[in-house]
Amino acid sequence: MAQSGGVFEASSFVRPCEVSRGTISNYLSILEATFVVHVIRPFSSRRATEIVAAPKVYGFDTGFVCYYRGWSQLRQEDLGLLWEHFVLNEIMAQTQSREIHYWRNKRGLEVDFVLTRTRNAPIAIECKWTASGFSPRALLAFRRQYPDGVNYVVAHDADHTFKSEYNGMEVKFVNLETLIAEICALGR
Repeated sequence: MAQSGGVFEASSFVRPCEVSRGTISNYLSILEATFVVHVIRPFSSRRATEIVAAPKVYGFDTGFVCYYRGWSQLRQEDLGLLWEHFVLNEIMAQTQSREIHYWRNKRGLEVDFVLTRTRNAPIAIECKWTASGFSPRALLAFRRQYPDGVNYVVAHDADHTFKSEYNGMEVKFVNLETLIAEICALGR
């Protein structure tokens, strides 16, 4: 839980736990199957510039993550991570789907969530506590490789929906309720 929301490297747990990498992977599978954690795998078409194997692991509950990390009072820098967890929990609960991925390239640019449906282009979602904290660099890099699809920034402070354009790429800024309604409608 200390690394909740981060990239999971099974090999980093081998020595401290004194078990094999396979055992660590089995433990992670059990935690995922029992919904203690959500395992988000990379979205990739196996390009040399993309991260293709390392999953991200999220704790099942933001309160549990806070407790485990010893956060009795939240700092401003904690809010973004917890917002990302909360958005993931809501997407999973409302869509009843585990077809949620993340995207990262080897330069460290990352899109928080990529939703895939067989007949639709990938939906890119960035989670920001404040809309003003958004930088388009990662979404632009993602859309250079995957040009079709809707781009969202889901922000805690998005009182109303608005759109912005960055180098010809449209990004829709929404609150969580609007995001859920729109991705559910797109999935039909």
